[in-house]
Amino acid sequence: MKKVFGVIGDPISHSLSPVMHNAAFDHLEMDCAYHAFQVKGEHLREAIVGARYLGFGGLNVTIPHKEEVLKIVEGGKMASDIGAANTIDFRRMKAFNTDGPGALDSLQDNGIDVSGKDVLVLGAGGAARAIVYIMAISGARVTVLNRTEDKSLALASHMSMFGNVTGKGLGEIPTDVSASDVIINTTSVGMYPDVDGTLVTSDMLDSSQVVFDLVYKPLETRLLKEARMAGAKTIDGITMLVRQGARSFEIWNDVRPPVDVMERSVRDVL
Repeated sequence: MKKVFGVIGDPISHSLSPVMHNAAFDHLEMDCAYHAFQVKGEHLREAIVGARYLGFGGLNVTIPHKEEVLKIVEGGKMASDIGAANTIDFRRMKAFNTDGPGALDSLQDNGIDVSGKDVLVLGAGGAARAIVYIMAISGARVTVLNRTEDKSLALASHMSMFGNVTGKGLGEIPTDVSASDVIINTTSVGMYPDVDGTLVTSDMLDSSQVVFDLVYKPLETRLLKEARMAGAKTIDGITMLVRQGARSFEIWNDVRPPVDVMERSVRDVL
């Protein structure tokens, strides 16, 4: 019988997860299917319990449910430390966070070792939580910048138990950008339809830096264009999307997924 997997969120029609997971299943000739399901917050518990008893292999969890899912499913250590999960494995009935490891994989695949580096994280939302955590435990010195300074301070305060993390507002962004080895944008600034938006411009950057933008619609954001103008190394949002998905795939199936196939399928769609 075909094993079913899926992603739940609200909204969900934009998700590219079905594209990449089904490409991986087809490539490996696995009798599985992956679908997207819109689930309202008030029905989250019923959706998870129902999927479990219907025999689903696993679920991805996206906005706005990543924190609430931990009230329903026990989290692994990383998910519990971060306070958010994006993957449920029904075999173990446990929730995991693959966002942080996916971001680290993306950097390592591009030859970037963050240990001992100054990493600047723009934003203090759910994606930022996972990335700040993985950067901190990997030995980076992390600075979190957010428009609402209280949010960056609160995130930094929580994550400082795992490593060297500080929080600030955006008031000194040119100085903070210039002082960083790696800049990671976790905000929606520059996402379609507001494609002209960016928090960082080329005059703040130089060729020694790495700029990683989690936004992937458009694929080349204004931030990445500015970074290229300065000669900085750039990493687009598809890399993390695919690598966090590959981590989920391996958790569910104990099989190393064809990351290249998954990435090509998503880039072809975009």
